[in-house]
Amino acid sequence: MRLLFSICFLSFILSSSATDYNVLDYGAKPDGTTLCTEQIQAAINAAYRRGGGRVVIPKGRFLSGSIYLKSKIELHLEEGAVLQGSLNADHYDRLGLWKALLLSDGQHDIALSGPGELDGNGRAVALRLDSLFYAGGLDSAHYNFADRRPKFYTRPTLIQFLNCQHVDVRNLTLRRAACWVQSYQQCEDLTIDNIRVESDTYWNNDGIDIVDCQEVRLTNSYFNCSDDGICIKSHFANLIGENIFINNCTVRSSASAIKFGTNSLGGFRNVTIKNIKVFDTFRSAIAIESVDGGILENITIDSVEATNTGNAIFIKLGHRVKGDVATLKNVTIQNVKVEVPFGRPDYAYELRGPDLPFFHNVFPSSITGFQEHYVENVVLKNIEITFPGKGNKGLAYRPLSDLDQIPEKENVYPEFSMFGELPAWGFYVRHVKGLVFQNISLHLKAADHRPAFVFDDVHGLEMEEVKVVGESKEKKVILRNTSETKIEDSAWIQEIK
Repeated sequence: MRLLFSICFLSFILSSSATDYNVLDYGAKPDGTTLCTEQIQAAINAAYRRGGGRVVIPKGRFLSGSIYLKSKIELHLEEGAVLQGSLNADHYDRLGLWKALLLSDGQHDIALSGPGELDGNGRAVALRLDSLFYAGGLDSAHYNFADRRPKFYTRPTLIQFLNCQHVDVRNLTLRRAACWVQSYQQCEDLTIDNIRVESDTYWNNDGIDIVDCQEVRLTNSYFNCSDDGICIKSHFANLIGENIFINNCTVRSSASAIKFGTNSLGGFRNVTIKNIKVFDTFRSAIAIESVDGGILENITIDSVEATNTGNAIFIKLGHRVKGDVATLKNVTIQNVKVEVPFGRPDYAYELRGPDLPFFHNVFPSSITGFQEHYVENVVLKNIEITFPGKGNKGLAYRPLSDLDQIPEKENVYPEFSMFGELPAWGFYVRHVKGLVFQNISLHLKAADHRPAFVFDDVHGLEMEEVKVVGESKEKKVILRNTSETKIEDSAWIQEIK
């Protein structure tokens, strides 16, 4: 079915490209100061009335508010073309939660293509909104007093496509969003290839959000953003994101690079992510979160290389909403190499991640459910993680006798630092059934007072070809309330009550 969709869509693009509609012919001015919203929309409407075609934005800078993309239309930005967002937030329409420069709702066979650029001029837009609040022009209900900035939904994204089918986005550069860079919600047969995101401009600059979408391909793309990089979300309990393939992408993020959640109401199923490079990322290289009642199952992550990244792997099952408890099972993570620094990995960002309100040693990777609710069937294979060490008892010291005091925090926002200080430097694992560690290498650059592994309430644990380099302690694996174990080097084990 997906192949048929793609063939039909390609046929549409090839046939429609013979009919071009240049926005200059409809009065658009490439001077960067004349508002061209109506003229660009007129070109799109003309192509739509005639059954589809390619709307061309030529070289130049075209200032615009919200534009609606319609069925069987390709919006093509030529080399040197820039579609620049207006500074006036009133020039943007809202679709669902978001205002956006490019909108599409319930359309089919739509395309965006480059090599031109979308430029949201986001910081200027956000600061203008901030000034409007202090001048009395923005209602206080839309202002975040804790963070001292306009709330995220007041700030426009670059792309908001909702409930669309057969969508193709390729060869574009997306710059300087005021909030999320691009959001695709409830879309089916979505292809995104060879895009570049440069948006560490303002808060909440997720590189891409794929929300409750089916049949998705994201490939050959680059993300530099001041929030999560590639983010898969689920906003509705009756919907699910599934059959998603992500390959050959690079991410720099002041939050997490690859993230499932945090919103996870319906859930995620059948997702494959391969060949990802991560660098200078504040939080986790891989964050898998199922905390809002949905399912998360059949996830494969293969070949991830991350340098200067605050955390390697974070897997969390939680329960933030009333009703059904979420599930998290059948996850394979393999061929992963991560280097965790001692200091801030995002020091070079203009907008860095938030400091924690407590002293702490470097956090380990973690896999956690919560009491009587288990993460199930996780396989970690061919993984190498280098840690800086330097953990000491004088800094937020938590002894092994204190395991009962580590909070569950199943109903709060999930993050790798959420538990506070943890008693392992490599992996902390709690409330898991079915866990395989195969060919795992943990490297410690300097001494750390903590053991490499702590397993608490874990059942069905296999550890094969596990290496710990730079660790002088004899007991490297701590087991508590743990059963059905198969650990290759039994001399490493210390069981505690």
